[in-house]
Amino acid sequence: MASRADNIASNLNFGNFAQATELRQRIWFTIGVLIVFRFLSFVPLPGVNPLALDQLAAQTQGTLIDLFNTFTGGALANMSLVALGVMPYITASIVVQMASALHPTLAALKKEGATGRQKLNQYTRYGTVFLCAIQGYFLATGLESYASSQGIEAVVNPGYGLRIGAVISLVGGTMFLLWLGEQITARGIGNGVSLIIMAGIVAQFPMFASNLFEGGRTGSIQPGIIIGFLVMVVVLILLISFVERAQRRLLIQYPKRATQRGMMQADRSHLPLKLNTAGVIPPIFASSLLLMPLTISSFAGGGVTGAEGDVAAATGGFVQQLNFYLRPGEWLYMLLYAVGIIFFCFFYTAVVFDPEETADNLKKNGGFIPGIRPGKRTAEYLEYVLTRITVVGAIYLTVVCVVPEYMIAQTGIPLFLGGTSLLIVVNVTVDTISQVQSHLLAHQYGDLIKKAKLKGRMR
Repeated sequence: MASRADNIASNLNFGNFAQATELRQRIWFTIGVLIVFRFLSFVPLPGVNPLALDQLAAQTQGTLIDLFNTFTGGALANMSLVALGVMPYITASIVVQMASALHPTLAALKKEGATGRQKLNQYTRYGTVFLCAIQGYFLATGLESYASSQGIEAVVNPGYGLRIGAVISLVGGTMFLLWLGEQITARGIGNGVSLIIMAGIVAQFPMFASNLFEGGRTGSIQPGIIIGFLVMVVVLILLISFVERAQRRLLIQYPKRATQRGMMQADRSHLPLKLNTAGVIPPIFASSLLLMPLTISSFAGGGVTGAEGDVAAATGGFVQQLNFYLRPGEWLYMLLYAVGIIFFCFFYTAVVFDPEETADNLKKNGGFIPGIRPGKRTAEYLEYVLTRITVVGAIYLTVVCVVPEYMIAQTGIPLFLGGTSLLIVVNVTVDTISQVQSHLLAHQYGDLIKKAKLKGRMR
């Protein structure tokens, strides 16, 4: 059953889009910021030879670097100023949100409202700078060692000067991306950080398509596999679009109230509970947690050398063996990825939806669920319903994110366009379109109010 808001949104007249000046300005501002992001992804770090990066990228195809490169929009392969993307911020957000759910002091900050959220955001930024510095140092040292082991002069002057410059540049690039994301959220349309991630993924689509069809032309990929892959993409898009709008609507009954005519009338409304309350957060959190240590260990494993039987050589061999089993498509990677998605589904749902707080708000406003006593029993019922729909949502996210990657690994398609990428792109697109509809709806209401005021003056 469609809600009243859905019916209003379906009747929106997009012909008024040209008259919505503020909306057009927001869209153009968002496009301009994303163009700046794409330009930054081609600006190399100081001290890095961009001509040698192409040879280095060709030798790392089909490895973990390609997967991380997908989320950064090709910035990692170019060793640009924004090579780390916004993934350090996502990882820092995970740590702060988990700490706010477990630590009493941070939990008290979370309940302070806007002031507490501002402090938590500040802690998240501090964590982002710390993670950027660590990942930037390992990225610089790994680039030096890996390029020298492959006989490629990708670094002009290796040493601490390059490492310090790379750390400063990468920290500045990531923080500048966060600033751009905040500007999009405040002055543009949609969520800024999500749009930056989506722009990086979408920027890789032409390369994915060209590799796919080039493999079909050369015969390295069977035509049946290509057709099956395209069908899988279409089915995934339809499934994601359907499930992301699915809701469990709980009936809320309000007691009879006196109207202006002296009649008693009972009000009814619905409490919508999304089937996938966590959205795209679980796969992003799970992938970022897997990518951060794997990227560090990948570079460290390539740089650790020594004589046979040496401790350094044994350590490097262990790290390389660990990276082999944690590659996308391997059973250990799939298992950890699925466990991470399921965990963050329940964790993030518990963070964003508090059954006790919702039950208290309903009780204060006189609302109740038919057949359920207000207060504690309502909170228990909300938790009961939310837990069961979260199980379905977790299974849905696990299937969408894990199964396509397993099929890609089994068929040997040289692509990293899996269900996670499609999930992010479809979710962010649906959310952005919903915000566009909200702006158009507000514009139509504004026109109606203006016409009503003019008619009142004429009378």
